[in-house]
Amino acid sequence: MSETTRIYTGPTLIAKGLVARLNEIGISPIERNDHDSSLKAGFTMSIANQTMIFIRKDEMEKAKSTIDEFLVEIGE
Repeated sequence: MSETTRIYTGPTLIAKGLVARLNEIGISPIERNDHDSSLKAGFTMSIANQTMIFIRKDEMEKAKSTIDEFLVEIGE
């Protein structure tokens, strides 16, 4: 994931809201939930209900204001 940057880690429900906002401006982020993945594999070593959101580094400039606005709205 060297071509991507993590922009958010937190509750899955909030992460989905950020993904929706980014989709509105034409960005398709990568969602990663290690807990769900590890459960499917038969083991778990992560925190439940935590999702990481990544975007391509070249999309960061376009996404920055949307990300900042969203984080202010949710109080983070």
